[in-house]
Amino acid sequence: MRIKPRQQLLEIWEAVADQLQHHGLEHAVEGTEPNSVSETERLLCLLYPATEVPALRLDVPDETADDVLAALRKLGDSVEIPRALLNGITEYFDRNTVGGAPVFAGGDYYDSYEPGVEVTEEQRMLGVVDSYSLSITLCLATLGFLKVFSRGLSRPDLRRRADELAAATNVRLSAAMVALLRSFSVSAFEVDSPEGRSLCSLLNRSGESNRVVVEQLQRRLRPLRATIRDYFTIGLTSTDALENENLLFECGWSWGIVDGAPPIQTSEEVGPQEPGLAQDAPYLYFTVVALDGIADLFSDRTLTLGLLNEEQQRLAQALRLRWELTQRYWSALARFDDQAWPLENIPWRTTDRQESLYFSLLVSSILVQDLVRRRAPDTDLARTVAVLEELAVRSKTTRRMVPGDAALALHSPGVGLTLQGSERLGPLLRWSVTDFSAQLLKRTIQLGGLSQNITSHDRLLRLAESVMDHLWERRIGSGENAKLWDDLSPVSPDVEEHGQVLSWSMTERMVEALIAAANLIEQTPIRSSRLTELATDLLSEADHLLDKEVMEASGGGFVSVLNTLRQSEARLQRARRLLRDRPGTACTLALQVLASLDELAAARRTASRGY
Repeated sequence: MRIKPRQQLLEIWEAVADQLQHHGLEHAVEGTEPNSVSETERLLCLLYPATEVPALRLDVPDETADDVLAALRKLGDSVEIPRALLNGITEYFDRNTVGGAPVFAGGDYYDSYEPGVEVTEEQRMLGVVDSYSLSITLCLATLGFLKVFSRGLSRPDLRRRADELAAATNVRLSAAMVALLRSFSVSAFEVDSPEGRSLCSLLNRSGESNRVVVEQLQRRLRPLRATIRDYFTIGLTSTDALENENLLFECGWSWGIVDGAPPIQTSEEVGPQEPGLAQDAPYLYFTVVALDGIADLFSDRTLTLGLLNEEQQRLAQALRLRWELTQRYWSALARFDDQAWPLENIPWRTTDRQESLYFSLLVSSILVQDLVRRRAPDTDLARTVAVLEELAVRSKTTRRMVPGDAALALHSPGVGLTLQGSERLGPLLRWSVTDFSAQLLKRTIQLGGLSQNITSHDRLLRLAESVMDHLWERRIGSGENAKLWDDLSPVSPDVEEHGQVLSWSMTERMVEALIAAANLIEQTPIRSSRLTELATDLLSEADHLLDKEVMEASGGGFVSVLNTLRQSEARLQRARRLLRDRPGTACTLALQVLASLDELAAARRTASRGY
């Protein structure tokens, strides 16, 4: 794979360190006001790789690699770098805390749908699911970093600061978890409503009557309906509508805390739980964002380090139930018809009758997570690979853009999401997303880590490399934002040359994709049954010939012959150990042994002829 995550992450670190040296964390992008989302994204660009990629760890100064120190030299040496992180995270929490309560404001990421009408200050302070989810990831990374870093602290003042930061981190983590619970939505609607007709039209690819489609859908969703109705006891406005099995429903996350969502009863300090105003209906984008953050709550690192206290584990369990049910719901829709998946009918159309390639990618993202969770068969994987390849082509991620190309709008200005409910405090708000290609790269790599089919795996790696080539062209080439994203001018003739706009959202998504690539590289190579059979046959022949040569040399022999036999035996023992996980390597070792034994046999024949 041409993607080299370690080197590329180090280049991003070097650029971020330069940003921090010149601007600190106060300004997310020049000319804009700071907000919790962009600040979280910037910190994650540093902290997430350091906690997810062991080779890039920063929490043990004596074990920091030389190339890591070189990339972060502007933050100091191996001792000063973790302390600089400690200071930066502390400043982040101070700025995003008001009256002791965490703030998850969207700030300048909110935009007005009404021309000439400014977003109100009250709207800028509204919390958003992006901030809740990213905060979970950041807080877990911070807690893991502090848990290891604190062990080496001897100065009382530093240990006290680390303890205070850990306490503040736990408060923000708990508040983010509670907010995500209150942002979850289950929206029920009539079959004959606009939403119901749109959903049936999406699912009905075989020309059946709507009645048949509805019956099939209700039957498939009945277990999910029962689980939501009986076990989702916290955070929801009401599940009474699910008692009526004639109604259809959707589940997922709205853009913020749902209008009417009740407070969560918890012993954790989470600050005041303000009333919500977000539309009580799921948004695909925010659902995917929430799923990504929640997954970190039960990652191996979180469980191994014991980062959650007892009450946080209770909240995490409630979120995990929603995580699993949401994946199963959208996966069921995506694969509704075995003969013709609705997901394959690109672009995906939502129940509010909006269509976009981005929505197809979002549903694919959920499907990929569900495939990972249930270890899906190769047939499902192969069909999902085809969808990702098609999205890459249609979005002009793996094809050349031409003048006036409609695909440019997918990347800039991006897909605009209407934040229904926000108009109660000012103009109707819009949330724009421009990370299509970075999301595509991440999901392709994730699916590559799941696939055990060599053909599908190779297709995914080739696709990931092509998408990475596109994204690498979009790195900002010069100036103070060099080596960060996003500059579309190299890939689109309609974008002014060097039309670079620093996007921490895009940069952070690239970091996530590169971490996924690092995890993929760390996996055991895919085992080939053909190679395993070949290696087994080669080892059998090599074993037999080795025994024969040992027999010939049993009466004595040259030291060089005995050394060759001992070396051959050691290689065969290693080959047997590697046979299951690395049959190709086992083949190579067996062939080396066979070549050595053949040389011995040839030398013996030559000697016996008197040459």
